[in-house]
Amino acid sequence: MLHLAELEQGTHRFLFTLDSAYFRAIEKSEITGGDISAEAVLRLRLNDYDLHIKAAGTVNLICDRCLGDMDYAIDVEDDILPEDSDETEATDTIDLRWLTYEMITTHLPLVHSHPDGECMSDMQKLLQTHLCSTVEEPEML
Repeated sequence: MLHLAELEQGTHRFLFTLDSAYFRAIEKSEITGGDISAEAVLRLRLNDYDLHIKAAGTVNLICDRCLGDMDYAIDVEDDILPEDSDETEATDTIDLRWLTYEMITTHLPLVHSHPDGECMSDMQKLLQTHLCSTVEEPEML
């Protein structure tokens, strides 16, 4: 947690990580683990600031197809301005880890699935037994 009032004006660089323990501590997160290295550059001025966050690494997700664990590579960066963020409160604090987590989750695909052929073999066999090859159209009257 950064307390802006404790920092001098100018540019500040912060290096931090989000590890599996961090992701597991978040309730109802689609991310079940991971290892993310992040860098935040904060430019603090008299009455405002801007923040640039870059994060790279791997997060662990659950495959929507086979329900197995899957790794997903992350390499994202974004600029965060005070009006973009709910993090700046009356106390002028910024939670870099939470902002990074939010940035990562907005860059995840809507459907989490292994590349074709990489799902758990037992689940692939089960899916094949229930696969429909054609969709029947209802007859028009």
